[in-house]
Parts: sequence; C-alpha cells; structure tokens
Amino acid sequence: MGNKKENQGVVDRVWSFFSSITLAVIVFSVISLTSIVGTIIEQGADPERNIKLLSKFFGDASPTVFRILDSLGFTNMFHSWWFIALLFVFAANLIICSLDRLPRIWSIVKEPIKPLSVDLLNTMPIKKEVVLKGKIDNAKGIIESALKRIGFKANVHLQDNGLQIYAEKGRYSRLGVYVTHFSIILILIGAVAGIFFGFNASLNLLEGTTSAVAYMRNGKEIPLGFEIGCNDFEVSFYENSDTPKSYKSWLTILENGRPVKINGKEVTEIDVNRPLRYKGITFYQSSYGFSPTKDSLFKFGVTSNDGKKQDVQLKFGESFNIPGTNIMGKVADFSPALGIDEAGRMFTYAEMMNNPAVFVEFTENGKPKYNQWILKRYPQTWRVPDGMVEFKDLWGAQYTGLQVRKDPGVWIVYLGSLVMSVGLYAAFFMSHGRIWVTLKDEKGSTKVTIAASVNKNKAAFEQKIEKLLGGLHG
Repeated sequence: MGNKKENQGVVDRVWSFFSSITLAVIVFSVISLTSIVGTIIEQGADPERNIKLLSKFFGDASPTVFRILDSLGFTNMFHSWWFIALLFVFAANLIICSLDRLPRIWSIVKEPIKPLSVDLLNTMPIKKEVVLKGKIDNAKGIIESALKRIGFKANVHLQDNGLQIYAEKGRYSRLGVYVTHFSIILILIGAVAGIFFGFNASLNLLEGTTSAVAYMRNGKEIPLGFEIGCNDFEVSFYENSDTPKSYKSWLTILENGRPVKINGKEVTEIDVNRPLRYKGITFYQSSYGFSPTKDSLFKFGVTSNDGKKQDVQLKFGESFNIPGTNIMGKVADFSPALGIDEAGRMFTYAEMMNNPAVFVEFTENGKPKYNQWILKRYPQTWRVPDGMVEFKDLWGAQYTGLQVRKDPGVWIVYLGSLVMSVGLYAAFFMSHGRIWVTLKDEKGSTKVTIAASVNKNKAAFEQKIEKLLGGLHG
C-alpha cells in the first residue's frame, strides 16, 4: 500500500509538471528562439555559405560559432532530436493542460441554464431593476421581444409570486481555448509528419534529359516514383541588362516511359510563381545553369534574301545552308556571354548564357566568303549579306534547377490553421452570457429584476444589458 501511494505521488508530480502554464511559456519561448536561429542559418547548406553569413555578425569568430551551432544541430535543426523532443513536450503540455481543466468547463457547457433562487440571483455580478406599467403577462411579452433583439431565446418558469425568464448565449464559446489547443496539436502533427515522411531536395535537369530521383544536400538520392524530363528551358533578361527578368521550364512527367497528362497537357510550363505538382511532390523553379555537352544543338531560323525560310539545328562544327543559295554556314565558335573590351576585343565575361553568341563562318562553293558573330539577344546581328540568320538557342546546354518538396503534413497544418481561426474567434470575440429576469406583480405594475453573468468581455455584455433595458422602455 505504501509503495502504491508513493507511486501515485510521483504520477501526481509528473502530471502537475506537465500541466504547468510556466512550462508552456518556457517551452514555447525556447521553440520560438531556436526557430529564429534555424531560420537565419541555412539548413543543410554548405558550411562556407553559413560561415559567410555568420561573419556579418561575428567577424573572424564566425568559423568557431559555426562549429558550435553545427555541433548543437542548428544546421539541420528541424530534424534534430532535441527540437522534435521540444515539440513533443509542448504537445504533451497542451494535452495535459486541457485534460486538467476541461472537465470543469465541460460541466458548465453541458449544463443548460436553469431558473435560480433569489439568493443566487443576488450574487450575480450584474443586476438591474426597473418597473413596467401593466400586468406580468404584458411585461412578459415585452421582455421576450427585448431578449430576442439582443440574440437571446427566452425560457419561462412560473413561480408562486410571479415568473422568471431566463436565457443564455454562447455556451460553447467556453471551449474556444480548447479548440485552439487542439489546432496547435494538429499543426504539430502536420509538422512532424512533414519532418519524418517528407523531404526537401533539389534536381538540376539538363534540357532533353530525365531523372527518376532528386538529391538531398548530402547527396542522398530520393526516388520520385516516376520520371521527370526537361523539354526546354528559357531565361529572358531586362533590355540592355544581365539581370534575369524571368526563367521558365517546360517539364514532362513520365510513368513507365509514357508522358502523363496534367491539366490535359503532356508538357507543363513552370516558372518561379507556378510550380508543378504531381503525386504529392511539388517542383519549384529555383535556379538555372549552363552545362553544354557534345550533343547540344544550335538552333537557327535561316531566311534568304528572296524570302525562303527554314529552321535548322546542328551540333558544333556542323554546317547549314542558306535556302536557294550555295552559301554554307559553319558553327566555328561559341560564347555564353560575349563582351567587348575597350580595345574592341571579344571576350567571355560569364559562364552562364547571359549574352549567348555564335561565330559562323560562311563559304560559297567551298571557298571562304565572310564570317560573323551572331548574338541571340541582338537582332541587328542576325543580318548577313545573303539573308538573315537568327540564333534561337543552344538547346541541351542549359539545366533547370528545381527545388523538389514533399510534405504530407501540409494539409494537416492547413486544417489546424483553419481550426485555430475558429478557436481564436470563439476565445476572443465570443462569450457565454446568461440572463435571469424576475417579474413580480407590484400594485398594478410589474417589478422587473435583471441578473446576469458573463465569463469574459464584461463591458460589452453590460452594453447588451443596457440595450435590453432600452428595449423594455421602447
């Protein structure tokens, strides 16, 4: 028996610890503060990037600070054991706090309002008295109408010396705080589901290639369960600038080697603000790069002086013909970003396709005739003596950088947010108000005594009582 009591005492102490409001404040504060650090520190990034970021705050001490943060798990914080443990402690605290306090509130909620004795009415925090002309029956109708105008449905109880009218509103609003607690639990469940069953990966996909996996920052492969292919990629720039204006990818989902139609189309265009979603996985346009291969294709639109047109595509070193002529053009050089220095010399100033240009050597009947740099972004360079050569693209040389995310808990988080909105509205903007009106016959008139109580927002509720009194005189 003694051991049982001792064990019960331990249970009581543990229960008291987890039902503490102080614990809730401390754990929530720790989660908030560590989340700020986890937001500033780029999660799972290369150490050099975070050290560079920390150097803005800590200067030469940034490598040491980074090592400390890394050892504490802040570089992959949202997957660390201690952060997940904090979430579980916070969830346990909310659940136990709710279980500890809910029975008393539930007993109030499930118990409908009843008529009260004079002694209990005298203890109510709000009391008003007024005398109405006429008998009780007449006053009863006036009071019922006045209660209806302020949103209360009247109940009538006959007494020996008169009657009592009573009404309540917002009984279930008392549960608002517990609905909010439940919503937080839902959000935490959604977050944990995302941590354990989701991923945040990336994929660099060259034009004309497909992949069935994405890659975590540590190089781990994440199978997608299908293939995704990049049909094409395009970046546009502001005029006379190397600042990207927009970049787009044209993607195809393949199942068993066959294209899948999404919204009725086999090819989906995405950009920064329009991702592609398929089977719970979302592909975001996040970056791009330049990585040409021997199979990359130069695409030209060629027009002769007499208006004959043709589209051609060829590899580096191959030739094309200007329609209706003996003029052949050969791709002899290429620059992804062609610039001209002060001395008029050509040079490549970047390793991205900021200002792509192709150098074409033209021959006639096998003899050199002329040559020219043709720039994709500058149409004035497309004109040649025998026609027009538009440099459209170097296809298969650019890759689209995709952020690949799966978060199976996101809908639970959305549901939790919706439930939280309901709970917060009930907790802050609704109240449980109760009104008792006693009517007594007094020398041809009716003495009306109003007693009322409310669990919160007393000032607003008193205004309703004043409106009720105004309705009696109206």
